[in-house]
Amino acid sequence: MAKAQILLVEDNPADVRLTQEILSETALDFELTVARDGEQAMGMLRREGRFADTPVPDLVLLDLNLPRKDGREVLAEVKKDPALRSIPVLVLSTSKAENDVRTCYDLHANCYLTKPVDLNQFADMVQTLERFWFNLVLLPPKEPDLLGAV
Repeated sequence: MAKAQILLVEDNPADVRLTQEILSETALDFELTVARDGEQAMGMLRREGRFADTPVPDLVLLDLNLPRKDGREVLAEVKKDPALRSIPVLVLSTSKAENDVRTCYDLHANCYLTKPVDLNQFADMVQTLERFWFNLVLLPPKEPDLLGAV
């Protein structure tokens, strides 16, 4: 299998570092691209302008509370775009609010997870995600006609 491409959309530097460290301890051969806000994420996903060479992700890890364009807006745009909608989007949020959960599933999130506060639980969650999404799930093929040369 080619190197797994993961787009992490997260504005908290500590959460970015932690996710990178935990993923690096797994057996997954991956490349992690980080978007710090929702507008940057959409530019990367659409491979616009300075993001033209950004790899097409196999999986998006999306925080909800982002600057410039929040995670709900990003999720809505991704799932409405024929070139992007098949990319699995996993929402990772500190929010357990029923409205947030329902909204994300209504916008076709592939799953909604709350970020554990405990470091070991966070590590377990990321490792479980890696095993599930890259060892068990058959991910959709990337569509070169819609996404440009992959």
